[in-house]
Amino acid sequence: MTARERATALGGEAEAVVDLRSDTLTRPTPAMYARIAAAPLGDDGLGHDPTALALEEAGARLLGKEAALYLPSCTMANLVATLCQAGRQEQVVLEAQSHMYTAERGAATFTGTFPLGIAGIDGAMDLQILADTLRPGGSSLRTGLIGLETTHNNAGGTVPPLDHMRAVRAMAQAFGIPVHLDGARLINAAVHLGVPASRIAAEVDTVSLCLSKGLSAPMGALLAGPAALVARARSLRKMLGGTQRQVGIAAAAGLEALATMGDRLGEDHARARRLASGLNGLGPALSAAIPQTNIVQVDLARSGHDSAAWLGMLEARGILARPIGLWKLRLVTHRHIDDGAVAAAIRAFGSCLDPA
Repeated sequence: MTARERATALGGEAEAVVDLRSDTLTRPTPAMYARIAAAPLGDDGLGHDPTALALEEAGARLLGKEAALYLPSCTMANLVATLCQAGRQEQVVLEAQSHMYTAERGAATFTGTFPLGIAGIDGAMDLQILADTLRPGGSSLRTGLIGLETTHNNAGGTVPPLDHMRAVRAMAQAFGIPVHLDGARLINAAVHLGVPASRIAAEVDTVSLCLSKGLSAPMGALLAGPAALVARARSLRKMLGGTQRQVGIAAAAGLEALATMGDRLGEDHARARRLASGLNGLGPALSAAIPQTNIVQVDLARSGHDSAAWLGMLEARGILARPIGLWKLRLVTHRHIDDGAVAAAIRAFGSCLDPA
């Protein structure tokens, strides 16, 4: 039985596995289960699930927006945000390594838009290239939307500076172009910057927030923005099959996540830095970027083994990770990764380098 199989085994005494694949692995807290059991329910499709409405109100307050909508996933939130703001045959400008560009570009099938990737550094688009790319109204291919991301998943959980976001917003406003923020890990970004989430969201027109990553809710995301846009988003959610009836069962966990889980994300960040430093201490064969938040990228090029080989060696030692191409691994800390798990991961990497 592999470590992955042991990690999902039911019953019995399963061998301890350190699962660093993603913070989406987080499970609900006991307080979330208690809140689920006591949640008042209605029919969200008819607009009166009281717990879902309470979550939307709490999310709007947290993000400093007029209104918010609860959706099944952040992917759907980003899709709906695009449908609300960019017209068919319009350009959607994104940083070239952003999640919306690399993993959600298929949304163009539904939106009829043309995604365009802009080169960037640590998730921040090159502003000169962006300025040269924007197409105002009247152009043959008008820019309908600019998309930002924080934290930036593929750049190792980096947090684009607020000054950068402000510059993008100013550029967009000059052309009348809305800006959307894929804020799947927005609370991680806020913790890193030491500011409220609303301070970051103030630099964009609309913002999505995932509840099922480090915040530990079992599912769901919020889309926040102007009230009129959110009303349109609610209609589009129904068209996309996102109506969820007695969804207060899940929304209750989201309420608990917003109320209690944000403050502890700094622990994940500290452990990620400790993990990266420990891996760098194993010698020149590995190079781990010191993260701003909870995602560690490990360069394997000097180790003599590619990412597939490393995944196999680590799994044999009870460590689960994910590849980033041929020569990098991604390690993500979260609520279920404690100090002992960090130490175990560092030992396993060391054992792979020196199997004797």
